[in-house]
Amino acid sequence: MRNAKQRRRPFSVRFHILTFGCQMNVADGDWLTQSLVSRGWTETAESDAQVYVVTTCSVREKPEQKVYSLLGRLKAYVDRDPDVFVAVGGCVAQQIGEEFWNRFPFVRLVFGTDGTAMVPQALERLVADPALRVSLLDFLDHYPEREQPEGGAVQAQAFVNIMQGCDNFCTYCIVPFTRGRQKSRAAGAVVAECEALMQRGARELTLLGQNVNSYGQDKHGDGTSFADLLGRIAAIPGLLRLKFTTSHPKDIAPEVVTAFGALPSLCPQLHLPVQSGSDAVLKAMGRKYTRARYLQTVRDLRQACPHIALTTDIIVGFPGETVRDFEDTLELMREVGFESSFSFKYSDRPGVRAEKMDFKVPEEEKARRLAILQELQDRMTLESLAAQVGSETDVLVEGQSRMQDGEHVFWRGRDGGGRIVNFSSPAPDLTGRMVRVRIVDAKKHSLTGEIRGEPW
Repeated sequence: MRNAKQRRRPFSVRFHILTFGCQMNVADGDWLTQSLVSRGWTETAESDAQVYVVTTCSVREKPEQKVYSLLGRLKAYVDRDPDVFVAVGGCVAQQIGEEFWNRFPFVRLVFGTDGTAMVPQALERLVADPALRVSLLDFLDHYPEREQPEGGAVQAQAFVNIMQGCDNFCTYCIVPFTRGRQKSRAAGAVVAECEALMQRGARELTLLGQNVNSYGQDKHGDGTSFADLLGRIAAIPGLLRLKFTTSHPKDIAPEVVTAFGALPSLCPQLHLPVQSGSDAVLKAMGRKYTRARYLQTVRDLRQACPHIALTTDIIVGFPGETVRDFEDTLELMREVGFESSFSFKYSDRPGVRAEKMDFKVPEEEKARRLAILQELQDRMTLESLAAQVGSETDVLVEGQSRMQDGEHVFWRGRDGGGRIVNFSSPAPDLTGRMVRVRIVDAKKHSLTGEIRGEPW
């Protein structure tokens, strides 16, 4: 495959990327930006673009509706300049497909996740031929490797896809239908990308997959387990932090649990979606683990890494969820003590098994339960943050904070547990630097600290 430097650059096009949904979509958007810039295109503000790329999410109904609303807004730019066009990718594109062309004629490219690797070439063709439309919606039987742009700095925090798709088919989830079956990347390709990102300025790497714990267990695996992959990446010189998401509780191996205490660069942070604390609901969801097994995994993690920060996903009001089932979820939350959680009301997604289940929970009852759950989580989050006051921690700075007082410059970053930390410093720019901070105060969703020593 030719690299970006060897490819001709026939166009100078202004583009803008808009992203909805998960970190995998964010990573796809970052890669598309780098790839298009390497071809001579220019990233610009929304109001000035000639080509728009929208990456979409259909895990829940609300993000899907946001996409339709956004396309309605982008129509104003097309009305102003008929040469402007839009590309729509991700899960909604895979689900709706070429129907986008009927509803939004200015959408000239639709692509699924397996088609992302071919998007830069397709966009060049569309610019050259205004009458052309392209769809890249076929599922492939292998992981489609992407060209890796050479040179150019990257941000301190970088994402790396290690796999694509999912084989779990949880009864509420549309992902296997929109992202396809699980396909693991070759370990050598993953490690090579990580090494290249480190050479370009990355200091923290986050490995991404629908279920990273099952990496290598599909027919595309090369014999490398997820624990082995973590060890290889953690050994890359200069890597300060290593993270991964998302984990399915049924597949987390003892070796991965042990890694939290054995690999110094592996952050003491794990997002472990539980979805429900009721065995009856977990069975109806097709999650393939029990409440007891989940809690045992939590105990094992805390034995390996006592200060690990655990976060989760929870669905409220799944079909058939009783008041007792919901109370089981609240009890599990209290027992685990999650640092934070993403919680949602159940919503039907087209084509999944749960859509046809009986005993749907009324909307007003789902809303009531969600409010109770989120109030509990808010209290636990505040308690967890308050417990950090007086401690010292290393913070990787992401940029200037929104918390400015006019007298001091405040910076924002995250500690190893993923907590947001704000602190003041007279330094001209700390973005991408690591600093030692003493925590002096806890807010509702963040910490405030005082810098200690020199950044590195």
